[in-house]
Amino acid sequence: MDSSQLLGITTFTYLFSTLLYVAILVFKAPRLGYIATLFTFIAWLIQTGGLVLRWMESYQLGFGHAPLTNMYESVVFFSWVIVILYLLIEWKFKTKIIGAFAVPFAFLAMAYASFSTDISKTINPLVPALQSNWLIAHVVTCFVGYAAFAVAAGLGIMYLLKNRSKSGDQKSSGLLDTLPPLKTIDDIIHKTMVFGFIWLTAGIITGAIWANSAWGTYWSWDPKETWSLITWFVYAITLHARYTRGWGGTKIAYLSIFGFLAVLFTYYGVNFLLAGLHSYGSN
Repeated sequence: MDSSQLLGITTFTYLFSTLLYVAILVFKAPRLGYIATLFTFIAWLIQTGGLVLRWMESYQLGFGHAPLTNMYESVVFFSWVIVILYLLIEWKFKTKIIGAFAVPFAFLAMAYASFSTDISKTINPLVPALQSNWLIAHVVTCFVGYAAFAVAAGLGIMYLLKNRSKSGDQKSSGLLDTLPPLKTIDDIIHKTMVFGFIWLTAGIITGAIWANSAWGTYWSWDPKETWSLITWFVYAITLHARYTRGWGGTKIAYLSIFGFLAVLFTYYGVNFLLAGLHSYGSN
């Protein structure tokens, strides 16, 4: 069995986990929570095995490197980090229903990686710019931040759904009864965004150091760099507004979604729509 097969199994296991979490929400069946978490953890272990095996396969081909160097590998890693962050949040806050809003992001990422014809799944030698000790540090820090923002966006959607059900003196009923209180969701969104912001900041710093070693300059206003900075400012302004003006609730929920859209363009859109030093990401 090769890495592609393991990662393919991961895709369908995340789909099954997503359906289980949604079933908890739709049918108000908390007993499914343990099964959903178990399958999510199993899928994550399989995915971990797939990443390790792909790393080993690169050495077998004679140019060993971490599986973080092209769009396919980065999407798989993005999904991997989303799930481990979600599982940690579930463990800390004891709220399994969050999985209905977080695990789908992991499934969609894996589905794109598995079935898209726009990206290559081939293991290739590293281009000179990627042959740096800063590669793993930069990619890991950025994608931990991206994954945290994905989870925050899912929580933002959860908050808006819960808030809408409580508006107009309506009592929360039906599907939304099982969602956590608004204050709890708001608190988790905030903490997740702070966590992601710290890691994104580290990602930009390590990227600048890497750029200096690869291209002789810390900052060249490459499209990827520019949009990374824009995304950083989106979250910086959001967190600043929360600390200084007390923003929370609906405003932060909307900004968590808007911020993640900026993340998606920085990560995906720039690679395919704008030429630059980071264009290797689409290969």
